[in-house]
Amino acid sequence: MHDETVTNHRDTETGIISHYRDGKDIVRAIPKKGKAMGTCATFNRKYICCHVQVLSSVHNCPFECSYCFLQNYLNDGITKSVDDIDALMDEVRLKLDGEPRRLFRIGTWELGDSLALEYKTGQAARLVREFAGLDNAVLELKTKSGCVDTLPDIEHNGRTVVSWSLNTDHVIETEEHGTAVLNDRLDAMHRVANAGYPVGLHFDPMIIHDGWEDAYRSLVSRVFEAVGPERVAWISIGSLRFNPEMKKKIENNYPGSRLTAAEMVAGDDAKMRYVKPLRVSMYKHLYSELRKHVRKDNLIYFCMERRDVWDKVFGYHPDSYIHLDYLFAKSLHERYGLMNEEPQRDQYEKAL
Repeated sequence: MHDETVTNHRDTETGIISHYRDGKDIVRAIPKKGKAMGTCATFNRKYICCHVQVLSSVHNCPFECSYCFLQNYLNDGITKSVDDIDALMDEVRLKLDGEPRRLFRIGTWELGDSLALEYKTGQAARLVREFAGLDNAVLELKTKSGCVDTLPDIEHNGRTVVSWSLNTDHVIETEEHGTAVLNDRLDAMHRVANAGYPVGLHFDPMIIHDGWEDAYRSLVSRVFEAVGPERVAWISIGSLRFNPEMKKKIENNYPGSRLTAAEMVAGDDAKMRYVKPLRVSMYKHLYSELRKHVRKDNLIYFCMERRDVWDKVFGYHPDSYIHLDYLFAKSLHERYGLMNEEPQRDQYEKAL
């Protein structure tokens, strides 16, 4: 699964962890400290971002994806789960009360997997119950696991979107170490969709490999065998990207990975990406496969791409991240009735 020659970097006297991998098997319940809610850290005005709000309830992840930015971000390495749900929800409600006519999308996945620790913590189930009673928010739980046993019997009121990061079998086997295999993710997706949850699909990061065209075509087909398009709340598409300093970390931590061998260029946000013609080719291929299955009202969007890429693939682009935020609210209201009144774009313009 990964290079077994990596040594343990924990000081036996102090317990301090100096290598990100050593803390993955340690799960510590912690209180909420400081502000927990904010905008996704990838937000950049030079790109069209979805402007999702993030709730920092999980820190670190038991999985080992070779491209994961956490290996370059977390300092102490210990896996943490905030157990003070009341304090988290107090902050959420304060934010929602300040803008009652805006629909907030709030995810718990920025610094860890939303469900990978669920069997140990039960945190996600507690958040689902809390969000069920909110009028202007949806919770997004994003995962690469199959850990959904706590979810089907909850009265969720359609206020939680359970999402999966999806990739080809080859990518899962070679780059997403320790995660659920694709069939297990799809089985879990089928279960929560049958329990009435809206489902999110994140084809991100797309990664070039031998046979990628057929592999992504098969992936899309298998996804829609597991879930109908009417249960899909949104679909995101993105490609491999990482900060330049990540290159050496990937090569050191995952010497068997071929990710850094690809031709890549630095974008305006300084992240390394495949060259634009290749990205556009990948996106067009995936988009054409998705269009064979999804309805016209299924919202499909890019994560961290520029306007010209939207135009080349989708034939349009939102005017701004504010406009895209409004399009999410409009889609969710029209398809699932998640707002008491139809969203108005000017409310988003004023708020943001």
